[in-house]
Amino acid sequence: MLDHVILDRARAPRAKAEPGVPTSRLPTCLRCGLESNRAEATFCRRCGLTYGAPPPELADLPSCPICYAEAEQDGRFPSRALPGLRVALPEHRREHERFPVGDDEWLESLREGDRIKVGRWYAPFDQVRRYLVIGVIDPGHLRRLQHDAVTLAMSQIKRWGPNPDVLGDQPDWREARAAINALMERYHRGLV
Repeated sequence: MLDHVILDRARAPRAKAEPGVPTSRLPTCLRCGLESNRAEATFCRRCGLTYGAPPPELADLPSCPICYAEAEQDGRFPSRALPGLRVALPEHRREHERFPVGDDEWLESLREGDRIKVGRWYAPFDQVRRYLVIGVIDPGHLRRLQHDAVTLAMSQIKRWGPNPDVLGDQPDWREARAAINALMERYHRGLV
């Protein structure tokens, strides 16, 4: 019986790929971004949508856990490898191997559990990484923003730049801005 299953998978229809065009290796749901574990699957096991079908208009579309970009209305992302091509979430994630958003290995080395040391302060790792990648102080979907010196420094840098003249500026604020600025420069080194 095992030979029969292997033969069926070998004969399963596969999408024809054009040379040089990235494609998902398996069918992908455009609504939730889940890649099938079988080539012959016809519908998503998470949301029930037929693979390749456009997502419903009011559906929550997938977002990339690496660059935090949200899929466009058709459930796809613009390709960085081949401008003009649109790819599903799994292929978009694979493209980050060639087009990293920053030095994540170095950033992970600063991580202590779910926190990261920034200067003499500790802040939520996910919040700081999101800020470094997209420049927005956003805790992410369904997360609370923790207000502390690092969050204040990120908001001040976003609003006024790294070295502002702030009325009533505190030494802690200046130190936190300098620490965040140094972290940003090191994280994005080599990408520019």
